[in-house]
Amino acid sequence: MEEAKLGKSSKFKRVCVFCGSSTGKRSCYQDAAVELGKELVARKVDLVYGGGNTGLMGLVSGAVHSGGGHVIGIIPRTLMGREV
Repeated sequence: MEEAKLGKSSKFKRVCVFCGSSTGKRSCYQDAAVELGKELVARKVDLVYGGGNTGLMGLVSGAVHSGGGHVIGIIPRTLMGREV
């Protein structure tokens, strides 16, 4: 994380994150999801994820989006009606 604070970017352009559509039973999962999103923004890495805006996936994508990063959501048509 120190490298990101010094302005170093990643050799990766995009990272795919797959995690739960629930927030989990422990708040440390939520904290880690937000921290991951902020770290991706700091390293100028785009997020590719499952497309939902709930749970851990929503927290990661929200952190990237609110930090000014790029977010690409991929969701099968069959799940579009169920996801928020």
